[in-house]
Amino acid sequence: MSKGNKESHWMSVLLFLMAMTISSLSHAETLKVCYDQWAPMTIFPSEEQPERGVVIDMLEHIYSSHGYSLEYYEVPLARGLSMVSDGLCDMLPEYVLLPRAEVTFEYATEATFAYTTAFVVRRDDPWRYAGKLSLEGKRIATGPGWDYSSMSLDYQTYIDDPHNADFVEIIAGNDDVVKRVMHMIKENRIDLYADNELVLQYVLNYVKLQDDLMIVRPGLENKLIEFPIFSNKLPIMKRKKLIKIWEEGRLQMKGKQEVIFLKKYNVRLQDQ
Repeated sequence: MSKGNKESHWMSVLLFLMAMTISSLSHAETLKVCYDQWAPMTIFPSEEQPERGVVIDMLEHIYSSHGYSLEYYEVPLARGLSMVSDGLCDMLPEYVLLPRAEVTFEYATEATFAYTTAFVVRRDDPWRYAGKLSLEGKRIATGPGWDYSSMSLDYQTYIDDPHNADFVEIIAGNDDVVKRVMHMIKENRIDLYADNELVLQYVLNYVKLQDDLMIVRPGLENKLIEFPIFSNKLPIMKRKKLIKIWEEGRLQMKGKQEVIFLKKYNVRLQDQ
């Protein structure tokens, strides 16, 4: 083969490989992910805080290793649930288990995390949670579509009771609800708020209100166990494939790799 022919041959090979790469990229599957702000687990990125959070990092790691590109929709929880149900998003990475009759999507069986809960109150408030009776007369913050029944039926029943509506503040919006709640407690507009203890620690440090507020225990009776949900609008085989990828990937990262994802955001589970 002459030099000219060799160059022509390798140029053809190079063009073929480039074409194959472009074709592969153009056919990469996109996973549409809805999620709400729940730092440090899920974060709406900004110039000040460019990261997306522990759970989104885990999700990206799992699905990108199977050739998926992830497209994110940063929305309040209630809207995210509707978008998954309507097929506008393929999945949402964390949600509590609901009674089967209420479900319009499919849960994975491998949980994202099991979280210990706690409360935030003002530093001069001696209040501690001791069941439904201890909530009477207290102004409680929650968000639209948030469900605590898996952690405490008493707590959810109290929030849902129309007789307590004047004492339950539903904080809505596209920005960080938990940060707003912290400031509202400081300003004596509400009295208490329950959440994942990792979230409370992270946000309390972020807003620098440690001198005004404190985290108190016990939290709600049961741990908050959250699972990814997948749209029933997806073709069933695709949906089952996505769930299988999640479950195998989440099991593989338990232990040291899980700790690495958490440590990046300076948080850790109590049993680690």
